Amino acid sequence: MTYRTILSTLVGIALFGTLAANANAAEYMIVDGTIPDSLTGKPGDAANGKKLAINRKKGNCLACHVMPIPEEQFHGEVGPDISDVGSHFTEAELRLRLVDPKVLNPDTIMPAFLKPGTHDVLKKFDGKTILGEQDIEDVIAYLMTLKGQYSQ
Repeated sequence: MTYRTILSTLVGIALFGTLAANANAAEYMIVDGTIPDSLTGKPGDAANGKKLAINRKKGNCLACHVMPIPEEQFHGEVGPDISDVGSHFTEAELRLRLVDPKVLNPDTIMPAFLKPGTHDVLKKFDGKTILGEQDIEDVIAYLMTLKGQYSQ
C-alpha cells in the first residue's frame, strides 16, 4: 500500500487545526511500512547522528532507550534497547519510525521527529519539527552502525 504524505500547511489545517506548519517540512512517500528514499538525497553523518541521539534538547533518544553509550548517564527503559537496532531494521524502516512512528503503531508514545503540529506545544515550538531532514538522515546513519557489537 502506498501513501503520499506531505507535511504542509494543508495537513496542519486538515488534521491538526493549526495554520502553523514547517516551511521546510519534507515530502516523502511511504511504501510497505518504510520511507525508502532519503529525505535530503545526501548520506547521513553517523558522528553527528550520535551527537543528536544523546543531545537532551534535540533527538534525546536516551530519554526512552538504552543505547551503547556507557559514558552517558540515565538511559531510559520505556522504549526498546536500541543497541543492536542496525541489525534489525533497514534505513528505510528506521526513517519511517523516526519521521512518523504512529503510522506503524498508533498507540506509540514515541514522538514524530519530522511532523509538526501533532501535540500541544509551547507557542515558540508550534509548527516546528523536533529534527530537520538532514538530522533524521544523520541519526539513521548512526543507528545503522549499531549492529550487535554492543548487545548483551
